Amino acid sequence: MDGTKQQRRRGDTRQRIQDVALELFAEQGYEKTSLREIAESLDVTKAALYYHFKTKEEILVSIFEDLTQPIQGLIAWGREQPHTLETKREALRRYGEVLAGAAPLFRFMQENQATVRDLRIGEMFKNRILGLRDILIDPEADLVDQVRCISALFTLHAGMFVLQDLEDDPEKRRAAVLEVATDLVTQAHRGAGGV
Repeated sequence: MDGTKQQRRRGDTRQRIQDVALELFAEQGYEKTSLREIAESLDVTKAALYYHFKTKEEILVSIFEDLTQPIQGLIAWGREQPHTLETKREALRRYGEVLAGAAPLFRFMQENQATVRDLRIGEMFKNRILGLRDILIDPEADLVDQVRCISALFTLHAGMFVLQDLEDDPEKRRAAVLEVATDLVTQAHRGAGGV
């Protein structure tokens, strides 16, 4: 077997492990899910699972890193942009897309906050949120406008979890949530002397 096919197969197994583990973590909780159960759900030996991941936390960190890589790209992009309202709106739009694309992970994190806080991904996620905050908040903004900007990020999060029963159409819900988040950032930008 050539190296490309072998790498692809290995990558597919890694992805399957991540998918099954996240599903089990969401269903049973992180603490109640064992590596043995993950291996059994995949119909592989525990040794085969160990080839890819030694611990549950390694699996979870790999899922987090893979699914939140776009946030790192967004933060890098935002740091290179002028502190304009258009930059902030685009950052919110892109972050909304990242959340939608990684919904199972963010649902797991929401439902397992205490566990996530104690794991490496808790600190990693906090750092990403702080990076996004720095893109949205003007350095000279007063405290109320800073809170508006942070609230815009949490509005996007709320749209995924607590507002699901308000609208059956996820696209309509996402559009409404993005509109409210954008309004908050727009108000904060104007309060900081922006146009």
